[in-house]
Amino acid sequence: MVKIGNIELGDFPLLLAPMEDVSDPPFRAVCKENGVDVMYTEFISSEGLIRDAAKSVQKLDIFEYERPIGIQIFGYDIASMREATEITAAAHPDIIDINYGCPVKKVACKGAGAGILQDIPKMVEMTSEIVKSTTLPVTVKTRLGWDDDTKYIEEVAERLQDVGIKALSIHGRTRKQMYKGEADWTLIGKIKENPRITIPIFGNGDIDSPEKAKLYKERYNVDGIMIGRASIGYPWIFNEIKHYLSTGQKLAAPSISQRVEVCKKHFDFSIKWKGDVLGIVEMRRHYSNYFKGIDHFKEYRTQLVTATTAQDITDILNEVAVTYEDYAFV
Repeated sequence: MVKIGNIELGDFPLLLAPMEDVSDPPFRAVCKENGVDVMYTEFISSEGLIRDAAKSVQKLDIFEYERPIGIQIFGYDIASMREATEITAAAHPDIIDINYGCPVKKVACKGAGAGILQDIPKMVEMTSEIVKSTTLPVTVKTRLGWDDDTKYIEEVAERLQDVGIKALSIHGRTRKQMYKGEADWTLIGKIKENPRITIPIFGNGDIDSPEKAKLYKERYNVDGIMIGRASIGYPWIFNEIKHYLSTGQKLAAPSISQRVEVCKKHFDFSIKWKGDVLGIVEMRRHYSNYFKGIDHFKEYRTQLVTATTAQDITDILNEVAVTYEDYAFV
């Protein structure tokens, strides 16, 4: 049984990665219905929480059915991160997660996210202060290092465990790689072989099929897998992996009617949570993924991303279901 603190997660948990502009409550809802074990919010700026910025505060919204759920925070100032931890704890998540992995320039070049990988002592000190400022279990998501010359993740894993984190998720790339090239799980596997490491180690990066999940589970002996991009528009991946791990059989791909149904559910929640304008605009990034692989879908995609009312979008999705009713997914 894998545990984060006292939270039992099953024998091999699947985690939804925190993704900016993706891992909001509407997206998390459809992932929860499709088998994910642990979810994290979009990352939240510590400075935004302290300033009571509306966008940051809204990201604290969590729902009972989502549990266990972690709220992820990021920042470069230790005092601000400690204060943000207290604000976050008041929203009653099950877990507080620290983002030491975001590679985007506006975050990393300020010393937050993956930027802190250039200052490991500060990373350890910040983590220690956050752990001491809350009774909730604290977890960390990070990368192998800043670049190929600074892959200190084996040392980092020990030091973060020593200051009290309860689990570590590792993306198998450096900050310099961003999301390019192939994720390298070799060092993740070495951390699992380290007898000093007793906390759960979750691998992240490039898991996009049940077969690959099984291969990496067995090859690197991780305690669970965190899935990000492969779940966008395809929340079925969690149940597909679980089914394959337990039976060795692949589930049939979701039909067009199932895709439309889940897409509509996602869209309806998006409208409800964000309002008509923002709900419609922010949903546009998901349509291509929900209907990925369908021949000649470009015309419908254009309609979906240019429609401006909820009724129009619902009508288009209903038409998609009829048009492609007999489409055979491979």
